[in-house]
Amino acid sequence: MKKIPERMCTGCGEKRPKRELIRVVKSPEGVISLDKTGRSPGRGAYVCPNPECLKKARKTKRIERVFETPIPEEVYDALEKELEADGE
Repeated sequence: MKKIPERMCTGCGEKRPKRELIRVVKSPEGVISLDKTGRSPGRGAYVCPNPECLKKARKTKRIERVFETPIPEEVYDALEKELEADGE
């Protein structure tokens, strides 16, 4: 039986199958974006496809801790917009 890779949501802290989560990636150049394919090169952090989880991760600065770098507000705003667009 094949093992399903699981990742933890940086917002709610719940472990879920990797495919159910959205990956936020920091590329080797330092650009932070949503990775819909889950295959972009760079360090990844995972968030449930729920805008509330992204808000929690933003409030607790969990994604910043994962990437060890401050994240500009515009980046969070863009991520939230992208998540909301996916949810519609």
